Amino acid sequence: MRPLVVTTFVTLDGVMQAPGGPGEDPSGGFSLEGWLPPFFDETIGEQMNAWFTGAQDFLLGRTTYEIFYASWPQMIGDDPVSQGINFKKKYVASRTLTSVEWGTAELLQGDVGDAVRALKSEDGGELQVHGSAGLIQTLLTEDVVDELRLVVFPVVLGEGKRLFGDGAIPRTWRLSDHQVSPTGVLMTTYRRVGEVETGAVGPEYE
Repeated sequence: MRPLVVTTFVTLDGVMQAPGGPGEDPSGGFSLEGWLPPFFDETIGEQMNAWFTGAQDFLLGRTTYEIFYASWPQMIGDDPVSQGINFKKKYVASRTLTSVEWGTAELLQGDVGDAVRALKSEDGGELQVHGSAGLIQTLLTEDVVDELRLVVFPVVLGEGKRLFGDGAIPRTWRLSDHQVSPTGVLMTTYRRVGEVETGAVGPEYE
């Protein structure tokens, strides 16, 4: 059994749409593309390299697959991010694509939840999800995410695709690692614990 790990850049108000730059994902009239670069620094880059090193395969939604395919083959380098994205296996979840052109990509067939559970049942390293807002919400609804790696940027946008939607199953997560970059970006790792426990506070409960 291998873990399914979600890694995403997110704002303080939970937006994860188009962090990289103009033209990345203007869907829905989103006008604040490129909110990440002003905060990116060497510390964030080192952490991303470390996380990508542990990937065996990637699981991507259609939009993120198309963004990656349009750019990363033109940016092949020796770093773990470029090497991973360009040369490791990429499974693409899409309701509209009938084929994928990238030689290292494969289109998932059938129900996404069933297909992901089958991939997780194999032996090996991490199955990593990057970007892919819609796919992440599906995976959370299917309750197949084992770890969340959230890179939280000190900015509020007020619009855009968000990490958690109404369909997310209530779950408890445990913070297992964190660090802060010089630009104030919080890099966190949360591992899935299980059911949500509730309680109460106040003088009447003492």
